[in-house]
Amino acid sequence: MLPIERRLKLLERVAVEQVIQVSELARDFCVSEMTIRRDIRRLERDGFIRQSYGGATAHVTRSMELAVNARAFQHAREKRLIGLAASALVASASVVFLGIGTTCEQLAHFLSARPDLTVVTASLPVASLLGTRPVRVVVLGGEVRRDELSVVGPLAWAGLARWRFDLAIIGAAGISARWGITELDGGDAETNRLAIEQAAFTVVLADGSKVGAAAPAIVAPAASADLLVSDASAPTAELDALRARGVEIRLAAVAREAHARKS
Repeated sequence: MLPIERRLKLLERVAVEQVIQVSELARDFCVSEMTIRRDIRRLERDGFIRQSYGGATAHVTRSMELAVNARAFQHAREKRLIGLAASALVASASVVFLGIGTTCEQLAHFLSARPDLTVVTASLPVASLLGTRPVRVVVLGGEVRRDELSVVGPLAWAGLARWRFDLAIIGAAGISARWGITELDGGDAETNRLAIEQAAFTVVLADGSKVGAAAPAIVAPAASADLLVSDASAPTAELDALRARGVEIRLAAVAREAHARKS
């Protein structure tokens, strides 16, 4: 296994378990503990994880913790895996809009550091996560919503209008063939709608519990999403209905090594 492949496997383990141990990784990957420690130091330098005694933990914000609300703890593993899977989509993009919500925050954990990448966001937790890395981060102005720590309102939407995106990556409180992409708050829905209008390609991140669900505020029709990244718990019939509307589907999978070790 090449070093870069081994580090990707380490990130997959972090995405599933949140905490990894040097001794276990050395045994599972058939390498020395020193090799694993070097991998961990490299991943920490790049901002993906933090070293801990005997191993490493998932990177958290330095200036603030993720917004503390009940939804942050729901479907946590699935959100981490979706974030990891979606992070690879940014590789060829120069200007990206990254939306609000805990799944987008998980993507920010795993986003590769690139000085030539500009990320525009309405999420203060996302900005805090990426602000510690060599990535150009632009935070929209506006009124701060306490529940999401997102910025909304005319100032945010005026700032958003000045950008063109190669890629818009948004979360969703619901996505269905009938009601399309939906959000809990009208202000956040308007932000996402504007980002979709100004993006060449739109990705929606939604764990399986959101697929087929509908929240009060409509963002855009389902066909506005070019790609949905979800997980294996998403209802098959709804995924088929979304495909019929032209939405590509990708399902995040559990890392093989972690799954084998736990089974």
